[in-house]
Parts: sequence; structure tokens; C-alpha cells
Amino acid sequence: MTRPLIISDCDEVLLHMVAPFKDWLEATQGVSFHLEGHDFAHAMRWQSTGEFLEPSDIWRMLGRFFDTQMDSQQAIAGAVESINTIAEVADVVILTNLVDERRDKRAAQLAAIGIHAEVYTNQGPKGPALQKIIAEHAPTKALFIDDLAQHHASVAELTPHVTRLHLCGEPMIAHAIDCAHKAGHAHSRIDRWDEALPWILQRLEETE
Repeated sequence: MTRPLIISDCDEVLLHMVAPFKDWLEATQGVSFHLEGHDFAHAMRWQSTGEFLEPSDIWRMLGRFFDTQMDSQQAIAGAVESINTIAEVADVVILTNLVDERRDKRAAQLAAIGIHAEVYTNQGPKGPALQKIIAEHAPTKALFIDDLAQHHASVAELTPHVTRLHLCGEPMIAHAIDCAHKAGHAHSRIDRWDEALPWILQRLEETE
């Protein structure tokens, strides 16, 4: 029987990413990292010169991190327990902006911490990918969780009936990122899983 569907992001929603990325860059790659919001273009400087990394170097560092350091990513507080509680009453899938070749590694990474869910990879705005996922699953209702405002805007535009929760579980950046709720693209902004879980369960119980 068809159930509700949760479509959740991974980095900064289920797993810390910026914190271990910063530690790795500064300890091993000769790069200083100071992120304001999600402005990666001006977050990384070479320690030797103080110059910003070129975009090609930024992408290379991100790729190297996900190829070699995914084991350093720890679960956001409460994420594993909350997702597994939600999975008792809804189907859960992960929609993550990684290249397709890393899908299986991300699924294994999540399974290792106790989250067993189908993983969809995506590049760019998430609205089109989410639209396809909903068409595939045909759920009774759908709820989207992500830490980036632009993805909520994309989903709101293409599938406005989907409930949208803006959640950023990384304190290092949560205060600085654009808020999708304030912009009118998310139904709520909650950055702690102990507060997000009851809100999500209540949304799932609501009738149209």
C-alpha cells in the first residue's frame, strides 16, 4: 500500500560535511577554510599565499574529500534515530547532490550509521529530480528536507503541494545561510532533529 514519502538531503541534514571538510583541508591540503553561508567561492585560501582557490581547485578538493574522507562524516545529532522513527510510518529516500558514481558509496555510508534508504544523486536544482521521484513512488503525500534555500525554491516552483522543511544541522553555517522559510519557499525552518521529528510526524498525520 502506498505510504507517505520523505525525501531528505544528506550533508548538513543527516551528516556533518563542512566541519570535517574544513579539518581535512587545513590539516592536509594546505588550505585555510572560512565559510560564510554557502559562499564556497570565497571560503578557501591557499595557506602559503592567502590567495583564493580557483573554481577548478575548489571542485577538485570537494571531489577528493568525497572520494577519500566520507568516513570522517559523523551523523547530525538525532538524525539517525529520527529518520528511523519516520521510516516506521513513511517511505524514506535520500536526494543528494553528488555525482552519480558516488551514489553507492553514499548509500553504504548511510547504512554504516544505521540509515537504510534508497539514494538518488543529482546535480543542480533539486526540483526536477524530486518531481521524478514523486512520479515514481506515487505517495499519499510527500515531505522534502534540505539545508539549502535554493533547493526549496526549486521544489516549491515545480511541486508546490510538497511539504518543505528547511533544516541545517551544522551550527557552523546554520546562522549564516539564507532561510527558505523567511523567503516563503519552505513551510518551516527547524535546525534540531529533536524539534523537527514531532513537526514532521504531525505533518504526516494531517489529512488534506
